[in-house]
Amino acid sequence: MKLKKESIGYVVAFTFVVCVAFVALLAVANQLTVERVKANQSFASHFAVLKAFGLADASTARDQVESLYASRVKELAAPAPGVSAYSAKIDDKSYAAVKLTNPGLWGPITAILAADPKAERVRGLEILEQQETPGLGGRIGEPWFNAQFAGEKVGADGKIHVVQGSGKGDPDKENSKVDAVTGASRTSDFVEALVAKALGDIRAIGGAL
Repeated sequence: MKLKKESIGYVVAFTFVVCVAFVALLAVANQLTVERVKANQSFASHFAVLKAFGLADASTARDQVESLYASRVKELAAPAPGVSAYSAKIDDKSYAAVKLTNPGLWGPITAILAADPKAERVRGLEILEQQETPGLGGRIGEPWFNAQFAGEKVGADGKIHVVQGSGKGDPDKENSKVDAVTGASRTSDFVEALVAKALGDIRAIGGAL
């Protein structure tokens, strides 16, 4: 029986066919790109680890990242569930790094932090993923914010405090403080908690290096 285009049955059947076609198309596209997505995620993670150790920067060619990672970085046993750990020797000194995910204001924040084995001074911090407000908390992913942590001394309380300052970055590497993002105090608090946890994880694996 031929359905009239104006009938409810035709509309339902047409909608069903279109939905099935789009779902099939998306499924095929997903299968075709899944390996590329995994490769891009692996590259982003490896690049961030290298940057946190100070072994790569924005000028590092993409084809150098994997060779640098393979030759300079060692993957370690996880110090806690959901945490990845790494080590690297730089100028004959051992350093450790961890990748972990902690809560943020609007969603999880994933970061990689590197430090000396006793977690007394940070080597570098890279925010890998975050869902904070663009233009406000989302600025934790900007280079100026991350760069503040490189070389920063860890306080006696085991923390680096993220406090309101000029909003342009704290240049003092001995005061255990970095500038918070202006207007994003809650996100800055979450970053401070994430950094404190990462430093604790590094202390947990530091003795094995």
